[in-house]
Amino acid sequence: MSPFKLFNHFRSPRLLRLEYPSTSSRFHFFSSPYFSAGLKPTRCLSLSRLFSSSDFSTFMEVVKAVARKGSLSRHTVAIRADQKSCSYQHLISSAWNISHLLCNHDWKNVNGVRENRYLGGARIGIVAKPSAEFVAGVLGTWFSGGVAVPLAVSYPEAELLYVMNDSDVSMILSTDEHRELMQNVAAKSAAQFSLIPPVPVLPPQTTGNGPSQVDAGENLQGIDNLNKIEGEEPALILYTSGTTGKPKGVVHTHNGILAQKRSFALALVSPNASKCMGVYIWGPISALSTVASYPQLPLFVEFMPKFSVRGIWQRWLESYPKDGKMVEDAVTVFTGVPTMYTRLIQGYEAMDPELQAASASAASQLRLMMCGSSALPLPVMQQWETITGHRLLERYGMTEFVMAISNPLRGLRKGGTVGKPFPGVQAMILTEGKDGEDASGVGELCIKSPSLFKEYWKLPEVTKDSFIDGGFFKTGDAVRVDEDGYYVILGRNNADIMKVGGYKLSALEIEATLLEHPAISECCVLGLPDKDFGEAVCAIIVPEAEIKKMREEEVKPAISLKELCTWAKEKLAPYKLPTRLFLWDSLPRNAMGKVNKKELKKTLAADESQ
Repeated sequence: MSPFKLFNHFRSPRLLRLEYPSTSSRFHFFSSPYFSAGLKPTRCLSLSRLFSSSDFSTFMEVVKAVARKGSLSRHTVAIRADQKSCSYQHLISSAWNISHLLCNHDWKNVNGVRENRYLGGARIGIVAKPSAEFVAGVLGTWFSGGVAVPLAVSYPEAELLYVMNDSDVSMILSTDEHRELMQNVAAKSAAQFSLIPPVPVLPPQTTGNGPSQVDAGENLQGIDNLNKIEGEEPALILYTSGTTGKPKGVVHTHNGILAQKRSFALALVSPNASKCMGVYIWGPISALSTVASYPQLPLFVEFMPKFSVRGIWQRWLESYPKDGKMVEDAVTVFTGVPTMYTRLIQGYEAMDPELQAASASAASQLRLMMCGSSALPLPVMQQWETITGHRLLERYGMTEFVMAISNPLRGLRKGGTVGKPFPGVQAMILTEGKDGEDASGVGELCIKSPSLFKEYWKLPEVTKDSFIDGGFFKTGDAVRVDEDGYYVILGRNNADIMKVGGYKLSALEIEATLLEHPAISECCVLGLPDKDFGEAVCAIIVPEAEIKKMREEEVKPAISLKELCTWAKEKLAPYKLPTRLFLWDSLPRNAMGKVNKKELKKTLAADESQ
């Protein structure tokens, strides 16, 4: 997977607080690597009031509303990072300063830039860690009529250059900590370079100390005079997985972002709900969308350094101490990827009994826990529920449409499924059989949604081939629908679906079963070429550390293929049993905790052919 995938830029955990001034209690949200928002108990809220089309016709109108209200909000914290806070007034003023910088820049030979200095869709690269500076950089780009292109700085220079050249970035906006790297990269491309000014921080122990009201007035005047940006104009270009070649630029429009925001509200809030409203968007969109909720819901986001098993358990313990009183900044919602939950379980198992009891008690007091990015093995869900009492809420999304399917916030959450389509989202299954029928009910998931991306940047043929009649996008994921209408993700068509002796098998199903074995910590199942059956079921196993150590003392492998199949034959059909087994110390994972099976298959197949 390409390092430029949307999720990678905002891998680090984030905490969010929403607060209604009329009441005293608060809810706080900790998410990694996704994003959540919540509403404290208050009177009944109308969804139409919060997210009606009559309020805002484009996402830029939402952003402008934030800018207007934020410019006057001296005492409302917007973003917290590295134990420092900035107000909405700080954030909007900084974004406006960046807009001035862009509009007053001496642009030469840049397509789209107009005589009035309006950028007209010019691409601006944003280079910053998850921070107020990143959000200000994107908002400032939008205020100027530009298109934001987030760039990941933790990857090789060659890949940075590829994305910059492919997207025709005109300028790089970077924080000072990345100055040297990005100046060197800019010198090798056609892009110009400028620093993102630091967003002012609030002094410790204060609630707000924003710019003067004179500055706010100037900001308001400028915001009201912003050039009109149409809803179908590009807002973001996000580079996604390169498993089928070079990374592709996914173009999202202002209208698409607004549609995603609305779908989340409709899917995850009951019109009569009085306790919680969930709004979660992926990657860079997450911070921007949450900030954009401010006209209706005052909130703030806190960025944390990176995922840490010890750090997360400790954060929950701090939120819910033994005296039973939830602290003011307590975490109430957590969302992560399957690998994170696996690591958290391992961390829990390494604790002494007293710490286990305290940790489980603290975790149980969170209001909601969610999982996304890849399929969650049922054994992991069950073990997590045993420890914390939480049944994880699974969801499904992609860079191309952010999110489209989810288990319900209230109602039946079915393990092993990702739920049902969001309101306004249509899903269909494209099968291989004649007349579109397949006896197994298995096929490729296709999605039609108002939040669908506009196009792959400069790839018209690839864009065309990615859609079928009716405007449905082909996801590349194999699925089936169960008896309750819940979608079951069977895996990627090119990696997780195996054809063995005429049978179509799901690697994810076999993985979930093998993970129930007490000697197995992690596993990966894939198909390898086989002259007799087409493909052979291959299992790569990471043994449990204690069992591995014990078996090594006996000069035995942690588990043999015969032992594994003897155990599994009561749980799996004979043709689903592994015929090849590898014992590894760890699985190679990318930044999102996913295993690139496509590359693994190539490597293992090449090794076997030698």
